[in-house]
Amino acid sequence: MTLSILLPLASLAAAVPLTVYCLLLSRRLRRLNNLESGLGAAIAVMTSEISRLDQSVRRARAEAETASNELAQVIEASRQEKAYWALQTRLAGSVPQPPRRLRPRAAVAEDAHV
Repeated sequence: MTLSILLPLASLAAAVPLTVYCLLLSRRLRRLNNLESGLGAAIAVMTSEISRLDQSVRRARAEAETASNELAQVIEASRQEKAYWALQTRLAGSVPQPPRRLRPRAAVAEDAHV
């Protein structure tokens, strides 16, 4: 056999396994990118979950801002009330007592029996 015959045979011998390998890779890649059962499905699910989580984070952030604003208003109201009581204390010369709460009659009766 001459060299001119051996080179095409060697290239043919190398090309056949490479062809089979390429066919196997293309089949695997097609299955991997399948949108119903492969990696494509996983990517689609992850994308939808990310968008759902993003919406949840935005909602939570908005609720936190609302709660923070309400808390700031309550704090400001309590500061004003504290200043009012301090002013009343200075004007009256003593600490004003808040009105006493009357206990219900049932509670008074229970204490008497104990």
